[in-house]
Amino acid sequence: MTSPSVSPGFPSLLQDFFCQRLIGQRNASARTVASYRDTFRLLVCYAEQRTGKPPVTLTLADLDAPLVLGFLDHLEKERGNSARTRNVRLVAVRSFLQYASHRDPLALSIIRRVLAIPMKRFDRRLLGFLAQEEMQAILEAPDRTTWSGQRDHAMLATFYNTGARVSEIIALRVADVDLGRSVAVHIRGKGRKQRVTPLWRSTAQLLREWLARVSRDASAPVFPNRIGQTLTRSGVAQRLRAAVAVARTRCPSLQDRHVSPHTLRHTTAMHLLQSGVDLTVIALWLGHESPETTHRYLEADLKMKEQALASLQEPPIRHLRYRASDRLLAFLDGL
Repeated sequence: MTSPSVSPGFPSLLQDFFCQRLIGQRNASARTVASYRDTFRLLVCYAEQRTGKPPVTLTLADLDAPLVLGFLDHLEKERGNSARTRNVRLVAVRSFLQYASHRDPLALSIIRRVLAIPMKRFDRRLLGFLAQEEMQAILEAPDRTTWSGQRDHAMLATFYNTGARVSEIIALRVADVDLGRSVAVHIRGKGRKQRVTPLWRSTAQLLREWLARVSRDASAPVFPNRIGQTLTRSGVAQRLRAAVAVARTRCPSLQDRHVSPHTLRHTTAMHLLQSGVDLTVIALWLGHESPETTHRYLEADLKMKEQALASLQEPPIRHLRYRASDRLLAFLDGL
């Protein structure tokens, strides 16, 4: 007589999910693994507070729909995460539970209720971007008499030239910059996608001068910090804030603007669009997976809409005087 199968514990399931499924089978990128890792660090800590159990003793039954819903509310209300970040965390939880459902069919009823939790809808804001003079003021802001100012100037110029994400900029290595015949940078984007972006002569010259001041090791970061290590996201954001603070003294329209590294990406896309570059080329330039993402830049450009409107002939409109057909309506209209 065969003994009944023993359900795997939550800790071993989670370890197998990361080692076997994410890394071994799906060959997930380091960024994806880090994002999922952060999700489960937050989740198990929240579950420990809710259940009183240390993470190593948690079970799949503990991660039921009420707990996961409470976790998602905790992310928004207590950690201040956006609906978009909430959805990213939920995707990670779903992915793990789908894997767990094949390993532990006995927990299928609990897993199904969690998988039924919907993504949260959110308003998509119009994309924020900078005018040409605002971008120019930011590019000229760093003090190029200093080492960090030269780095920041070259980094901001590369941001604007390539439209790269902040993660792609900090991941750039010396070997990724080709200043020979092609004059381009090789960018490793989301989902392990790679693209090659050409450089303006001015950007290439800045990078040529800057690379002469940093390590020539092919694996060294193009934009290191003071001790030669890769800049962090927060480090890049801080350097951009410093440049914007200086630029505000020269460009008053920046006074009330919030400028993030992603704003520079949007700015590149909008300036390409306004220069007549086709949307499909912009999608390739930015490394967009879906053309719908690039189409949002069309929606954000009011100037292009005004030009389209000006090309149409206004229809003739007869202005008629309104006459109330009812004494009660006439009384109300006269109030």
